[in-house]
Amino acid sequence: MRVNKQLKYNELRKQYPVFHYDSFHYIISETKIEIQFYFHSNEIQFAPIISIQFGNYLLQSHSKEYIDGLVFHIGLIELISYWKSVASPSIHIHNFSLSSEQENWWRKLYWKGLGEFFYQNGINTTENLFFNFSYDEDSIPISHFKYLHIEKSERIIVPIGGGKDSVVTLEKLRIDNKVIPFIINPRGATLDCAKNAGFDQLNKIFIIQREIDSRLLDLNKQGYLNGHTPFSAMLAFYSLLVSYLTNTRDIALSNESSANEATIPNTDINHQYSKSLEFELDFQSYVKQNMNHCANYFSYLRQYSELQIAEMFSQYTQYHKVFKSCNAGSKENKWCCNCSKCLFAYLILSPYIEDKKMIEIFGEDLLEKSEMIHYFDELTGIAPNKPFECVGTIDEVNEAVHLLIKTRKDKLLIQRYLSIKNTI
Repeated sequence: MRVNKQLKYNELRKQYPVFHYDSFHYIISETKIEIQFYFHSNEIQFAPIISIQFGNYLLQSHSKEYIDGLVFHIGLIELISYWKSVASPSIHIHNFSLSSEQENWWRKLYWKGLGEFFYQNGINTTENLFFNFSYDEDSIPISHFKYLHIEKSERIIVPIGGGKDSVVTLEKLRIDNKVIPFIINPRGATLDCAKNAGFDQLNKIFIIQREIDSRLLDLNKQGYLNGHTPFSAMLAFYSLLVSYLTNTRDIALSNESSANEATIPNTDINHQYSKSLEFELDFQSYVKQNMNHCANYFSYLRQYSELQIAEMFSQYTQYHKVFKSCNAGSKENKWCCNCSKCLFAYLILSPYIEDKKMIEIFGEDLLEKSEMIHYFDELTGIAPNKPFECVGTIDEVNEAVHLLIKTRKDKLLIQRYLSIKNTI
């Protein structure tokens, strides 16, 4: 629910005028790399820890000179989650510095990646005013970092999210490639999908365990600013490190064309900005110009609509009982059946999976659930705004509903759709 925290935002910026990216530290062993970042603003200190487990995929050798720049960049994207709690008007990077062109690139990412955060918190600001960078006098330009340009091979990295999209990418690409499955914070659905694809042991998966510093969670409880951050941009920078550590150039995401549609019509506010083609192209350009074109990051599914992906996924029946796309139910590895993400998945898959099977997958018939009317209206465009979730376009949902009219016409939500559309 949207709130107005403009006064809180203004107060916090005065109280915490500078947010510091102090440093990073990492230790590499034969099985993993542990990274710790250090951020602070006045008395508030953050030191999040990330543990990266190599599985069977680590290179025979690795070099600090190639890892430093990759880790530094991960810190710049991790920083967003912590900066947003106080929204300091200045971000001071210690030891290193960005060029003006690089500053503009990062400011755009922060601005558009936090579009939902600003909107939901009722914060009025601009891209030029919400923060600026500052540096130590003796800082080293990040152009001094070195990156290994990796050559193309038969290997390909595929992040697994536990939903239908990454399953389709995984199954399509494994036909002609050696897939390296990559999971951030494994949970039931991600591990089950990997297992069904034949990656049935943890050492067959490249795993990143990312923990939020408990201090941030405490601040959230105390009423500091909180909200959505561009997770997929974080995934992008982590994937570059995975690319280097596994000597694998290609990184295949599962972001769809639907991610390009704004959540709030006629604005740049997009819950899925860091899944959009705009971000993908920006990221590719940044890696090419600033990181020795070290890896090839792209989305395999960009060419497909949600309906095409759903139809492809419907053929992979071995995943139907284990995939999950619900954020609310992720900790318990279930569909919560009370959110827009659940309803979207139900609507987009139902044209290709029979009614009885859909009810078995989700545990109940979401097309007959009156509590879902609000989400249904948002997804179909009856309501003015889409839900702030990773869902398809309004046109795609309407197309799915039109297909369902042929087979599920008597369902509650379909009847509602017909009654409203017939009166417009």
